[in-house]
Amino acid sequence: MEDKSHILLNNLLYSCVDKKQRSNESFVQEHALGYIISGETHLKTNDGIRVFGVGCIGLVGRNQLLKAEKVPPLGGGEFRAINIYLDQAFLRRYSSDHKLAPANSYTGDKILILPPDPFMKGYFDSLVPYFEHPALATDAMASLKTKEAVELLLRLGADYYDFLFDFSEPYKIDLEAYMNQHFMYNVPTARFATLTGRSLASFKRDFEKVFRASPGQWLQQKRLAEAYYLIREKGQKPSEVYLNVGFENLSHFSYTFKKTFGVAPSMLG
Repeated sequence: MEDKSHILLNNLLYSCVDKKQRSNESFVQEHALGYIISGETHLKTNDGIRVFGVGCIGLVGRNQLLKAEKVPPLGGGEFRAINIYLDQAFLRRYSSDHKLAPANSYTGDKILILPPDPFMKGYFDSLVPYFEHPALATDAMASLKTKEAVELLLRLGADYYDFLFDFSEPYKIDLEAYMNQHFMYNVPTARFATLTGRSLASFKRDFEKVFRASPGQWLQQKRLAEAYYLIREKGQKPSEVYLNVGFENLSHFSYTFKKTFGVAPSMLG
């Protein structure tokens, strides 16, 4: 059966779900500009949970880890949202075509809730017909709508200029501190390498020096230890815990947990 809960047209995404749904991907690779038509989006980071409610327009920056959840309205109905992805290739072309000056290094919040703006609201309303008539969403049209999104963002101030056109990559940071803060995000080792400013080979080499274990071994041990604490000390259920600590499915988590601690997570209490 065709999945119509998500419609992707070029870099435009329409989402419509009637149950809570977590994102499968924790790594935000490209900037995303989104509008919540109904329901809420919950974005969980190390700094807490950011809630985007109905009518909210938000901008999420690239190269960060977060956990996203789509939440339908409390009284019933569907979660609906539109996102447009502003990828680096497009932004570099835009910068070159418009002969833009180099941006400053962006050091602000990477999750922004935009101020109320009738132009931005009108922009997202203009995207709805393309999801109803996908044949009209040509590459040329998607490019025009992406340029329009950039122009509307640049109206909002210099910080948005730096947000969009800071093309620098993550620099080498403290590996131990970063991993202890982000171990619960289920992303490939190569992503952790990028986010800590290292090549994959350099990341693995530095990791062994710091933790005296391979990334795979350490991540599994760290996630299991956190799961044990949450279940035993905080009274959380295994079905609530396994995704939050970085496992993909409950059966694999339960098997690995019992193999490590000698007791099934459901029996721990």
